Amino acid sequence: MELTGAEILVRCLKEEGVEYLFGYPGGAVLHIYDALYKQEDVKHILVRHEQAATHAADGYARATGQPGVVLVTSGPGATNAVTGIATAYMDSIPMVVITGQVPTHLIGNDAFQECDSIGITRPIVKHNFLVKDVKDLAETIKKAFYVASSGRPGPVVVDVPKDVTAQSFEFSYPKKITMRSYSPVTKGHVGQIKKAVELILSAKKPMVYTGGGVILGNGCQQLREFTQHLGYPITNTLMGLGAYPSTDKQFVGMLGMHGTYEANMAMHHCDVLIAIGARFDDRVTGNLEKFCPDAKIVHIDVDPASIAKTVQVDVPIVGEVADVLESLIKHINESEAKVDTPALEKWWQQIDVWRAQDCLKYDTESALIKPQHAIKRVYEITNGEAYVTSDVGQHQMWAAQYYKFDEPRRWINSGGLGTMGFGLPAAIGVQLAHPDKTVVCVTGESSIQMCIQELATCMQYGLPIKILNLNNGFMGMVRQWQEFFYDKRYSQSVMNVLPDFVALAESYGHVGIRVEKPEDLDAALADAFNKYKDRLVFLDVVTDPDENVYPMVPAGAGLNEMVLV
Repeated sequence: MELTGAEILVRCLKEEGVEYLFGYPGGAVLHIYDALYKQEDVKHILVRHEQAATHAADGYARATGQPGVVLVTSGPGATNAVTGIATAYMDSIPMVVITGQVPTHLIGNDAFQECDSIGITRPIVKHNFLVKDVKDLAETIKKAFYVASSGRPGPVVVDVPKDVTAQSFEFSYPKKITMRSYSPVTKGHVGQIKKAVELILSAKKPMVYTGGGVILGNGCQQLREFTQHLGYPITNTLMGLGAYPSTDKQFVGMLGMHGTYEANMAMHHCDVLIAIGARFDDRVTGNLEKFCPDAKIVHIDVDPASIAKTVQVDVPIVGEVADVLESLIKHINESEAKVDTPALEKWWQQIDVWRAQDCLKYDTESALIKPQHAIKRVYEITNGEAYVTSDVGQHQMWAAQYYKFDEPRRWINSGGLGTMGFGLPAAIGVQLAHPDKTVVCVTGESSIQMCIQELATCMQYGLPIKILNLNNGFMGMVRQWQEFFYDKRYSQSVMNVLPDFVALAESYGHVGIRVEKPEDLDAALADAFNKYKDRLVFLDVVTDPDENVYPMVPAGAGLNEMVLV
């Protein structure tokens, strides 16, 4: 049976099992939208801005492990999607973004709503394709999903000219695909694994350091078995939270710029560092010259380009995290060498001394609402079981510090790019993926306004997201840096004009609640999560404007040079 290119494209999405397509129509993709109208298998979610489409698909992908899928038109549709594509690229999120393009004979002629989508997105995608012939369309879509979801995941752009969607061709979708120039390594080298086991078991002061790659690689169960078998302390990056249970006694908290005192001190003083699915980001390492000065390093990652990119390592292992960890566990069990228990006990005693600093304490007697307290109360009322998205800034760090994630894919935030506006549309994707679960968007008054129009999308699709707006009247993290490093010159970080968020939420048909006093917080949270369980609730919580995120590793400092208060 011959189908049009538009119909082929939609059939390809159906064959891939795509449940939701996030998008916004325009001239170059009208054939595709007409084909979507004629079927019911692939559900289209109409956002109010193309950036939100990419963030929503991103949130869906992070919460499910399946590629998020986006459809936007040519020109401004594609350029509006760039921020979301870059966000997904920095955090290695599988995504397929279909961009409309002007007809092939007009490409390069500066036609109406034309832009070089391939050139623009090349630095921020895992790969991109321009389809010039309908005969190549189905195979290209198959390649796009394969590349996006295999190896180190990432976004893939498929640029489809309008005339290609109008042409007809016989539909045939490949069952699987091979690409000669692309063959990700899955299994770790046995020789390297044996070297790693020898080094790991020789440790006197070991440390397990894991990132988002453990979650993306579905290696969380193996990580838990590996860590608990050894009895070693473990820390997660911002992107890795939930890979290991935050409430477990071996977990020493998040590390890095706003990590715990015990995590950063243990990193600095360890003698063997086991890095798993992490890329040694600058917010994690601090000053590279001072990073883990006495440690031998084992580094496990599916992407060979990530190994020794920033920090030189002693035992590199390229492979999928789950597979490599299984091999490590097997070889540890078979090894004649054993964990140095007396040394490990002494190491834990030192870590407990650092823990006693109680670095996350804050003023609980304040007459103002402390943002940390608001996060802790949300954690308690949701029993730690919510899916939490965040925007970027102080509220993001407080959510990471005070909401204890025991399961993977529950913490959804923009780590690498740090994209304000991410939280609400990401929550849309998460809520659609898990309609029966509680989804909380933690945000600030500056971030939420970036994509606040998506309140309309939430109303259209009946999404009962709970928005916790920690409103301190500032671009909080910018203000904090200006306080510390610019002699309190608060240049353009003060939010002098803000909307009435309650009225704004209500204007979209949602519930709005404003909280100004600590004693009113619990009742407001009870209403949001119980009384209005099936409604979107916008909680505008007025917090202490002078509160800062601690601990903090200043720029240029080592992990052992934290500011605690």
